[in-house]
Amino acid sequence: MRFEFATAARIIFGEGTLAEVGTLAAGLGRRALVVTGRTPERAAPLLARLAGAGVACETFAVAHEPTVDLALEGTQSARDLGCDQVIACGGGSVMDAGKAIAALLTNPGDPFDYLEVIGRGKPLLHPAAPVIAIPTTAGTGSEVTRNAVLASPEHRVKVSLRSSLMLPAVALVDPELTYDLPPAITAYTGLDALTQVIEPFVTPAANPLTDAICREGIRRAGRALRRAVARGDDAEARADMAFASLCGGLALANARLGAVHGFAGPFGGMFDAPHGAVCAALLPHVMAANVAALRDRTPEHPSLRRYAEIARLLTGDARASADDGVAWVRDLVADLGVPGLVTYGLDEAAFAALIAAAQRSSSMKGNPVALSDGELRAILARAM
Repeated sequence: MRFEFATAARIIFGEGTLAEVGTLAAGLGRRALVVTGRTPERAAPLLARLAGAGVACETFAVAHEPTVDLALEGTQSARDLGCDQVIACGGGSVMDAGKAIAALLTNPGDPFDYLEVIGRGKPLLHPAAPVIAIPTTAGTGSEVTRNAVLASPEHRVKVSLRSSLMLPAVALVDPELTYDLPPAITAYTGLDALTQVIEPFVTPAANPLTDAICREGIRRAGRALRRAVARGDDAEARADMAFASLCGGLALANARLGAVHGFAGPFGGMFDAPHGAVCAALLPHVMAANVAALRDRTPEHPSLRRYAEIARLLTGDARASADDGVAWVRDLVADLGVPGLVTYGLDEAAFAALIAAAQRSSSMKGNPVALSDGELRAILARAM
């Protein structure tokens, strides 16, 4: 047995923990670039706490999923302003932008020197500037991952800047920051969180530590997601989902993902679509395809048994089968009103390019079974 586990230097979880951000930031530097969502005014409580701790700050808004150019713009802003740390407060896009900016702030050259797939993939030479990652959604787990996903519109792909040197100095997870999320966003991000504890659990790269994390994340997401969507002020459900999201980030950063994310990355490069909604639409169909392929080719494969364990964790039924787990997820996706991928412009004419890009993606390499182009085409058709 050999595995590596790396995560943020410090994880702080719990209701009200945002109050600690001033002290934390003061220990990391004197001037922060505060990366926010499209409305920086929503970060007013955070900015007030930083000011109270004597930390100067400037805001940088991320209005959409980050691009390579946006990361460069933010890096230049941080450099011009003399920032020595980055505080990313928002959803996955905000945290990815913040981590990318922090990495490029301390490493010379062009982002394409370091980007996967479309770049030269060189390793980062220096640790990123310190990052405090504060999620305001419960989905991506980006507060504890070692990569930043950036879109390249000219290449029509989303790719990662990836290095353990990018792990945040502090992941500050306060479930109270998710209470006002609308039901649809709660559903999409929550299903992304569920995907990110299922895929690392069935990948061949799983290890005993990520297994334990995934089991807890699956159990919590299974009992809490419907409740969080139905009642945003359900504090217990919100805490469960924030914890499940954290579990997903810890797991995917130290194991692998699979075909859902193998598709989702290229899909996001080709179509304007929320990442979580794409993952949600794909998840039950990828699960069904994997279960069928494993039964057909390697019926003794351990991942097939793991799909049955997922079913038991989700349903609470000790006799549940892998098929029961697929059905449970399919019903959940339908109950939460997740739209098909045709909503975002997918048609059969795009299948070939999307499948080719997915087959090249790093996430697809973590799938428990190699799926043929025909099987991938069937997944897309069912997810439409």
